[in-house]
Amino acid sequence: MKTILLIEDDKALRENTEELLELSNYNVITAPNGKIGIQLGIEKLPDIIICDIMMPEVDGYGVLKNLSSDERTKHIPFIFLSAITEHKEIRKGMDLGADDYLTKPFEEDDLISAVESRLAKAKLLGGMVGDGALKSEASEEEMRTLEELKAFFNQNGEASSFGIGKTIFKEGSRSDTIYLVLKGLIKGHTMDGDGKELITSLYHADDFLGFTSFVSQIPYQESATVIEDAELAAISNQNLQEILKKNNTISLQLMELLSQNITEIKAQLFQMAYSSVRRKTAQTLIQFAQVMNTNTEGSIKISRSDLASVAGIATESLIRTLSGFKKEGLIEIEGRNIKIKELKALQYVN
Repeated sequence: MKTILLIEDDKALRENTEELLELSNYNVITAPNGKIGIQLGIEKLPDIIICDIMMPEVDGYGVLKNLSSDERTKHIPFIFLSAITEHKEIRKGMDLGADDYLTKPFEEDDLISAVESRLAKAKLLGGMVGDGALKSEASEEEMRTLEELKAFFNQNGEASSFGIGKTIFKEGSRSDTIYLVLKGLIKGHTMDGDGKELITSLYHADDFLGFTSFVSQIPYQESATVIEDAELAAISNQNLQEILKKNNTISLQLMELLSQNITEIKAQLFQMAYSSVRRKTAQTLIQFAQVMNTNTEGSIKISRSDLASVAGIATESLIRTLSGFKKEGLIEIEGRNIKIKELKALQYVN
C-alpha cells in the first residue's frame, strides 16, 4: 500500500481528503502545517506528498524547497493543492519542481488521477534520476485539464508585455498564434460598416486570446488592443493542434469554454440591440467592474469611448447617462475613474 503525506491546515478539508484517499486504498499521513509536514516527510519518506500553499509556520513553497534540497526526499512526487489560481503562482510552484497543481475545489477523480499518474511516473523512472534531478514540467502527453494546458502556456509559451494602447494583432492578419493572458485587460474590437468601433469582447487574466479555428489559419476576426498593461504567453497554432490531438479531454473542455464565450457574446449583442441606453450603460459598467476587479467595490479606470463601444451607444449618450447615475448616487466619478456605489440598484436599472 502506497503512503501519502497530506499537508493541509484546513481541518475539515484535511479530514475529508484523508478519507477520500483511504477509500482509494492509500495509507495517509497528515500534517496541519508546513513545519510538521517537513518533519513527517523526512521521518516517514512517503511515496507522494500533497501539500497546500497558504499555511502557517511554513507555506507550501517553503515545504517544497526544504524537501527538494534533502537527498532523502528530493525525488518524492509533490502535488500542490491550493485555492490560488493565478498563473504566476502556478508557474512558481512548477518552476520550484512540483509535479502537479490541483486547484480547490477539486473533483475526486482529478485528485486520484493525479496521484496515480505521478506514482506511475515515479515507478517508471525508477532509479533513472541521478545527480541531475529531473525537472517536473507540464508535458504535452500528460495534460488532462484546461488548468494544465494553461500551465503549459506558462512554462513553454513565449512571454511578452504590452503597454496601454498597444495592438497585439489586427483584424484580417494571419492567425498563427494563440495567447494566454497572464495579466491586464485587452479589448477585442472590430469596425462596423460606418467605420465605428465595436468592442466584441474583453479578455483578462486566465483567458485565451486569438482563437479563430482549431485546424486552419483563418485570419483574425477582430483586433486586440491593450486597455490595461498586459502580460501574455503565446504558442503557435501548430503546437496547440498537436497538443489537442494527443489530449481529447482538453479538446472537449476547450470547445465547451469557447461555446460559453459565444453565448456571452450573444447576450451582449441582445442587450445592445434591445436594452435602453440607461440599462446598456449600467450593465456595461458592471461588466467592466467584474473584469477589472475581483469585486465591484474598487474604481475602474476606462475611457468613455471604450465604455460606449461595449454598450453600443454614442459616447455623448453614455456621458449624459453617467452624469445621471452620479446625480442619483449610483456611481462616483473622478476623472477617468468610476466607482460603483450602489451595485444592486445599478443591476436593476431599466
